[in-house]
Amino acid sequence: MATGARPGAPAAHRNPGPTLVGVLKLRHSCSDGAGRTASRADAMMAGEQHDRHERTTCVVVGGGPAGIVTALLLARAGVEVTVLEKHGDFLRDFRGDTVHPSTLRLLDELGLFPAFDAVAHSRIERVRLPTASGEQVTVADFTRLPLAHPYVAMAPQWDLLSLLAEAGAREPAFRLEMNAEVTGLLRGGRDGTRVTGVRYSTPVGEHELRADVTIAADGRWSVARAAAGLAVREFPMNIDVWWFRIPTARGIGAALLPRSAGGRPFIVIPRNGYAQVAHLIPKGADASLRARGIEALRADLALAVPELADAVGAVSFDDVKMLDVRLSRVRRWYTSGFLCIGDAAHAMSPMGGVGINLAVQDGVATARLLAGPLLSRTLSDRRVAAVERRRRLPTVLTQALQRAMHVPLGRMLRTGSALRAPAPLLALLRIAPALAVVPAAIVGVGVRPERAPAFARRSPPGAGTDGAPRDYPGRDGQTAEE
Repeated sequence: MATGARPGAPAAHRNPGPTLVGVLKLRHSCSDGAGRTASRADAMMAGEQHDRHERTTCVVVGGGPAGIVTALLLARAGVEVTVLEKHGDFLRDFRGDTVHPSTLRLLDELGLFPAFDAVAHSRIERVRLPTASGEQVTVADFTRLPLAHPYVAMAPQWDLLSLLAEAGAREPAFRLEMNAEVTGLLRGGRDGTRVTGVRYSTPVGEHELRADVTIAADGRWSVARAAAGLAVREFPMNIDVWWFRIPTARGIGAALLPRSAGGRPFIVIPRNGYAQVAHLIPKGADASLRARGIEALRADLALAVPELADAVGAVSFDDVKMLDVRLSRVRRWYTSGFLCIGDAAHAMSPMGGVGINLAVQDGVATARLLAGPLLSRTLSDRRVAAVERRRRLPTVLTQALQRAMHVPLGRMLRTGSALRAPAPLLALLRIAPALAVVPAAIVGVGVRPERAPAFARRSPPGAGTDGAPRDYPGRDGQTAEE
């Protein structure tokens, strides 16, 4: 969402420039309670000593959740994979900070949950909406999910990505290049239309990298997707979002708090030492609302969230970042030798915070289906298309639900009505409070959650095993165990 340096990060870590080039062997050099950073000296040494490959089996464009998960799982299968990330670090604030129960379960399966759990994070266990009488009603209860981690973890995305990149760096087949910006695609094959790799630039020059398959995981404004000529369907959206934080030591519990004042809705998310706030605004209204002045925003906040009224004075427009809300989907996710996943295939609304988790599930499905054929050099376009066939339905259904949720939001913004729990939902929950598990499952688990393939699973350190994979994929990407 908003971009920029990590708040509180040492100045030397805010703009690392061209030093993170080559194989990134992440080590934790410091911790400020909010996250961790990489050792610059190790990264520079790796970059200097690295002999650039001109060919790899799979090249992944983009080092976000979809790209890193795909690369990690493929590398654990033994597939040579290179990730090209245009930025020099992962420090982008409020960028998909929700880690849902389905992703927490995946981290367990990969042997990474203990490391994630050690990262500073907060938990959302319930979503509550106000009624006309002012009562707060639980409409989604994650604690009722029959899972080991029945909550949404709120952790800076840079911590999650660093953890996944560290796990990847332990795999001989994994390579991550930072400050490596893809500028175009290579073509070949009998008719010259098959994607055979990428062109990319680094601070030391221009490069070409050939691969059996190119995976675009470079976000909603995907350069790789545009170069492949894949058409995108855009759905009309009626809101944008202001993201900002309110520093406060006051505890606000473990529930997501949607509030409103004068038809101005705020979503308050509990974090460590501050409240993260999403202010839903009419589409295109950023400039006119800023013209009202910061005092108007502070007054709206104090009215909507009275328990934080004494802290809203710290909010300034310098800290308010605007997210241009978009909902889109690629009409076809693939072409010969090329596949889109994550936001490059489907940009999501922030409603429910499901974007990062769909992207992660895309990555798991991609690795499961493509690992075997990549290892045996038998990858076909039909196999690449199978990823879209598996992931399209969950994407379509999730986006349909998000579009439905935007209808009452748009009406509320137009009419200035208060944010309230829908009366039919309240009636159901009064009869059967356990039904609050249904929206929790839809948001927290999803339509078609993906499980880690056996070849990618590991036991966490200290669990009494050598951490070796249980099996390797065959030609079809599955294992005998599965």
